Amino acid sequence: MASSFVDKARITVHAGKGGDGAVAFHREKYVAAGGPDGGDGGRGGSVVFTVDENMSTLMDFRYKRKYVAENGANGSGKRCYGKDGETLYIKVPRGTIVRDTESGAIMHDMSDGEDWTVAKGGRGGWGNMHFATPTRQVPRFAKPGLPGESHDVTLELKLLADVGLVGFPNVGKSTLLSVVSKAHPKIANYHFTTLFPNLGVVYVDEGVSFVMADIPGIIEGASEGAGLGHDFLRHIDRCRLLVHLVDVSGSEGRDPVEDFEAINSELREYSPELAERPQIVVGNKCDLLGEDRENIEKLRAHVESLGYEFFELSAVSHQGTKELVKECAHRLRDLPPILRFEADYVPPEPKVDTSGELTIEHFDDMWLVEGPWLQRLVATVNFSDYESRMYFDRILREAGVFKRMEELGVRDGDTVSMYDLMFEYKD
Repeated sequence: MASSFVDKARITVHAGKGGDGAVAFHREKYVAAGGPDGGDGGRGGSVVFTVDENMSTLMDFRYKRKYVAENGANGSGKRCYGKDGETLYIKVPRGTIVRDTESGAIMHDMSDGEDWTVAKGGRGGWGNMHFATPTRQVPRFAKPGLPGESHDVTLELKLLADVGLVGFPNVGKSTLLSVVSKAHPKIANYHFTTLFPNLGVVYVDEGVSFVMADIPGIIEGASEGAGLGHDFLRHIDRCRLLVHLVDVSGSEGRDPVEDFEAINSELREYSPELAERPQIVVGNKCDLLGEDRENIEKLRAHVESLGYEFFELSAVSHQGTKELVKECAHRLRDLPPILRFEADYVPPEPKVDTSGELTIEHFDDMWLVEGPWLQRLVATVNFSDYESRMYFDRILREAGVFKRMEELGVRDGDTVSMYDLMFEYKD
């Protein structure tokens, strides 16, 4: 049966296109030569990720993979601006990482609760009211709106928990979480009872609490994709403190020291930094030991020789749970806050095929340059950045745009209009 927990999803987002500018002229009785009054198109709607505290999985993205914001409305006469497209808000759980699918680079970490715009809507086109001058009083042209941004993104949920419970399947992690918090994970005596992480808030004292996560049992080979562990190791990434549970009862004929080393080996394989995270080792199921304490004493000697703190525990009978919780709270006081992942995504230079059609029209001292590839280029260039402007100029020169204009008679000081970009031509 499929699990209802989904912690990775790939989606496509498209921001809305800007509305087209209008070509219109003021016509009113007794008003001679009213002039152009075509309004601008509205801006396309942007796509924004927003944190929903009530969401705990990415299940909503299992069946819907494409999200498209509303286009801006076209401008109209009487200098009326088109309506902006509605912003599309996409709800995600806190702790979701947004990655660029192609490069795998992090675009944003949705753990601070702030909204984040993943795709900006296209700018609206200018109406003909912008193009009127003393020598060009009847401009019969306007500008189309620009396309909105689009991205293929991968959403990856990394839980926000202070303490992560790690260990082999069936060592008592779910039982411990249910005892020390109000979480109610499914518990039974067989492997992989826990198919998805559970979170619980542990209240220690007035004003003192922390979040504990029960991570599904890790097995040998998990860091290479074996079992369930590989899918959920990412949820330990943010945990400030690890509580490593080991079954010391011998009920399954396992060696506690070997189990301890096997789990730590998987953590190192997945992330050397994670393996260095502070760790408390807990020998669980002490109530089943009886007189034979060889297993627990062997484990205690081994972990303490490595510098780890060791606790005896019986989650079922609550023995040692208060002491463990107090020690966790004490250790967390001195540990840095939960990890936030820094964005490392660098937008690639737009790949523009300049072999497509390009039209150049001439109205008095105004030159209109338009074409599908130029529209895409203008939409992607940041004109407030010097390097981006130089890149734009280089593409136009390599495509022969200025050479064509010179052959058509462009002069120094003429105005050149390319969508919502307008500049003075210089020889």
